Amino acid sequence: MASTAAGKQRIPKVAKVKNKAPAEVQITAEQLLREAKERELELLPPPPKQKITDEEELNDYKLRKRKGFEDNIRKNRTVISNWIKYAQWEESLKEIQRARSIYERALDVDHRNITLWLKYAEMEMKSRQVNHARNIWDRAITILPRVNQFWYKYTYMEEMLGNIAGCRQVFERWMEWEPDEQAWHSYINFELRYKEVDKTRTIYEKYVMVHPQVKNWIKYARFEEKHGYIAHSRKVYERAAEFFGDEHMDENLFVAFAKFEEMQKEFERVRVIYKYALDRIPKHQAQELFKNYTMFEKKFGDRRGIEDVIVSKRRFQYEEEVKANPHNYDAWFDYLRLVESDADYDTVREVYERAIANIPPIQEKRHWRRYIYLWINYALYEELEVKDPERTRQVYHTCLELIPHKKFTFAKIWLLSAKFEIRQKNLQGARKIMGTAIGKCPKNKLLKGYIELELQLREFDRCRKLYEKYLEFSPVNCNAWIKFAELETILGDIDRARGIFELAIGQPQLDMPEVMWKSYIDFEIEQEEYENTRNLYKRLLQRTQHVKVWISYAKFELSIESPDRLQNSRQIYEDANKSMRNCEEKEERLMLLESWRDFEKEFGTDITRERVRELLPEKVKKRRKLTAEDGSDAGWEEYYDYIFPEDAANQPNLKLLAMAKMWKRQQVDGKVTEKDTAEETTLPSSDEPVAAPENQTQPERNTVTESEQNTCDDRDDSGSSSSSSSSSSSSSSSSSESEREEEDGENKKKKESGSSEEDKETPHSGT
Repeated sequence: MASTAAGKQRIPKVAKVKNKAPAEVQITAEQLLREAKERELELLPPPPKQKITDEEELNDYKLRKRKGFEDNIRKNRTVISNWIKYAQWEESLKEIQRARSIYERALDVDHRNITLWLKYAEMEMKSRQVNHARNIWDRAITILPRVNQFWYKYTYMEEMLGNIAGCRQVFERWMEWEPDEQAWHSYINFELRYKEVDKTRTIYEKYVMVHPQVKNWIKYARFEEKHGYIAHSRKVYERAAEFFGDEHMDENLFVAFAKFEEMQKEFERVRVIYKYALDRIPKHQAQELFKNYTMFEKKFGDRRGIEDVIVSKRRFQYEEEVKANPHNYDAWFDYLRLVESDADYDTVREVYERAIANIPPIQEKRHWRRYIYLWINYALYEELEVKDPERTRQVYHTCLELIPHKKFTFAKIWLLSAKFEIRQKNLQGARKIMGTAIGKCPKNKLLKGYIELELQLREFDRCRKLYEKYLEFSPVNCNAWIKFAELETILGDIDRARGIFELAIGQPQLDMPEVMWKSYIDFEIEQEEYENTRNLYKRLLQRTQHVKVWISYAKFELSIESPDRLQNSRQIYEDANKSMRNCEEKEERLMLLESWRDFEKEFGTDITRERVRELLPEKVKKRRKLTAEDGSDAGWEEYYDYIFPEDAANQPNLKLLAMAKMWKRQQVDGKVTEKDTAEETTLPSSDEPVAAPENQTQPERNTVTESEQNTCDDRDDSGSSSSSSSSSSSSSSSSSESEREEEDGENKKKKESGSSEEDKETPHSGT
């Protein structure tokens, strides 16, 4: 390299590619390879053929080849292919001794090479050196006994040579190593080719012990069946079933056994085999077995047999369900219903015991509701089907001990147990059970059931005591008070019944007080104590002013056969109407007036009817603004309100609203006359609206009227929240659109009316 004056080496310039754009024609690797193949660049010309003409040239050729083979072996002794090529070349020259020597040398290098042994033995067999071949095979199977190929080749050679005894001896040596199944099949087929059935049976006996699979036992049995040994075949199947036992049962064995018996026309045996297997094999592993059993019953069974098959199938399904979820009580119910229909008592008891053993894991009543019915069904089955009262009593006793009564109880179990004792004529035992129940866990259903039990036995004194206990336990229960009073009424003790009713209505708290009062009133009416009834109604009205009480009171007075009944009933309606004027529930007031109207329609005169008609309210539609929970505007809502005439007289704004609406209607229709206008502009009385000033223009008057109307509507809306009305909600957008359309229509009609109408005086309401 040239150096510069500064002593620095000069770096040669790298050639830069000026045009880096891709070539127009691209060449792929595939094209390069195809071009190389077409030109045959890698092919070498074949060596020239050499013709040997005399023995000297042959010896030279042999020497060169042997030298080449020996050199290759010397370079790498472990490459067995070099040894095999060398030996095969010597074999091609008929130099068997040399080839044998090469193979022996190779075996010294790698005696575990399978290919080397095979090539060596094949060379001896090709050369018809049988004893040498036997010697090689013996050495091979001794050194490598697990290589099945040696055994197959050895036995095949002996059989081809006709040495049957020698071949059998080789097989026996092979079987001592317990090879795979195919080797045993080869031995069996060898013996069958020479009709040695006894020897084959002996081989099968060893085979099923070495390889104890179901398919091998089936092959053994089919071998016996094929050669006509039916008894031996059946014995093989029986031995197989005994050999596998209950733990390792396979459905294929029993299917084959059943088909064998079916071929022998032993249908009862077939049925027994299927049932035996179905009872012992897990259900999810017996699908094919059940399918074959069903087909057999359809072909050879009767109706009963087919039904048994169907029942068995359902039993399998239920077993799987309860095994997957033991707390699925509905599956247990279905399963028990099935076994009860077609099973003996012990089987049903066993299933019941399995079912009730699955106690709910959580002590909550909702988890026990289905479970408790297992005990009930069990007890009923023992009592009605088995007719074993002692076992039934034991079932009830065990169930009652199992339930955690401190947390919850089941009155049904206590009552069923007591009724069972009564059916067994053990009245003392039944009372003891119910007494224990009330002492441990008193509840309404238990007390009610115990009282009904004593009533059926006509033990009225016990019923009184039980009612007293019942009312001490639950004084708010109106039904208990009513039933107690009814009992005393039936027994004829009216004063005692009245005293019970008085105690009941004097309670500070009742669950259904209206029912209690109604029962007391009905009781007094039945006893025809009308004065007591009136006093009861008055006492009740002091507590509540409900409209139904007033109506009932009026109907009661009407029902009494007396000359003043109509006047008394009408007076009650009058009092009710006065009392309900301040009632916020306008619909209840309307209900009262409608009932009064119906009364007058049937019993009143024209004057009284007209008076009631004047009291009926007017139904008006109103709007009110809705507000969402978050305080935003939710639109407008239309609803109906009732305006009573008595209330309207006290509210002059309502009359003002009515006058404004009437003026608006007249203005729209264009039917206002001069005379009417003059009459309406006169000064009104104290109850009439004041006329509007004459110089007020029409648009201003309309504005005043509409504003007053909206003011009245808003005022009414504020007080109408207490009235129950049927409302239909409308959105704010739709209401605004309707208002705009209404204003447009009014303006259009105003333009049409002309200037002459503007000078007319318009009545309006004044405050």
